[in-house]
Amino acid sequence: MNNKFWVGGACSIVLLFLLLWRMPVVQFDFEDERYYLLETEFQLKWIHSVEKEEWLEFYERKSDKLLLTETKFKTYGAGVPSDGEIIPSDDGFVHMKINHPYKEMNLTVSQNAQTTITTANKEILLYEYTKDYEFVTITIEWINLWEYVRGNKL
Repeated sequence: MNNKFWVGGACSIVLLFLLLWRMPVVQFDFEDERYYLLETEFQLKWIHSVEKEEWLEFYERKSDKLLLTETKFKTYGAGVPSDGEIIPSDDGFVHMKINHPYKEMNLTVSQNAQTTITTANKEILLYEYTKDYEFVTITIEWINLWEYVRGNKL
């Protein structure tokens, strides 16, 4: 009887943990689907529509915001930050330190722009998850562990 009580209590604690424990994720809201990214850092990469050169932005998950830490591009043109600090480099790219927080990021995804998320372990071709020129909203959300386990992961 005493063992059943302890086993039942332990199961209840595990169940409560799964139901109540919340964790931060980077959430990608596509038109019909929602995906979660657990990593704390990622790069957003695309081909600029005017310069036809690769553009990279480096993000960190900080509390409830996306922190744009750095951007990297080959040529100055439309959309280049005007207040970033230039970081010296020899790789043919202009590196700029930005450190700008965003509560939400709205992104248009297309195969033409090759919109891609890169983490330490994987490359995610966002344009394969939606139709061309659809919007994706990227936010930091705190979700229950069970939501993450049963949800779509990038």
